[in-house]
Amino acid sequence: METLREYFAVFFCSMVPVLELRASIPLGAGFELPWVPTFLVSVVGNMLPVPFILLFIRRIIAWMHTTTRLRPVAEWLEKKAAGHSDRVKEYASLGLVLLVGIPLPGTGAWTGALVAALLGIRMKYALPAIFAGVLLAGFIVSGVCYGFLSFLSFLV
Repeated sequence: METLREYFAVFFCSMVPVLELRASIPLGAGFELPWVPTFLVSVVGNMLPVPFILLFIRRIIAWMHTTTRLRPVAEWLEKKAAGHSDRVKEYASLGLVLLVGIPLPGTGAWTGALVAALLGIRMKYALPAIFAGVLLAGFIVSGVCYGFLSFLSFLV
């Protein structure tokens, strides 16, 4: 029963913007959960909000611009997306994969989905690129948290 709670914690942590799987995989490692289920739960949790962001974020930001209190948040989101959009425009899908896949602050599935939506990238192109980026980030973070040697021994 404790393990189920720990996996739920990993799952919900991976859905939180900024934290995402960059925090959920270390959380799973801290709980001493095996890396493969931790990786899978983190990837699923991290990807769950992405289609909704791609579908609805432009409408949500447009609505936020109509309210006095939320307008600064909308402008901040647009500024954040604009800061990453040059790479995505230059390298297309690969740029989106790298934006999501390099586990640095300010990157991840949420940012990738925001950038893709604001650039008007269709879901059929954005979703696979974001998924590939999430997998890349998950492998990198898993390797760091669980040790690259044990990680690579599983893959071989």
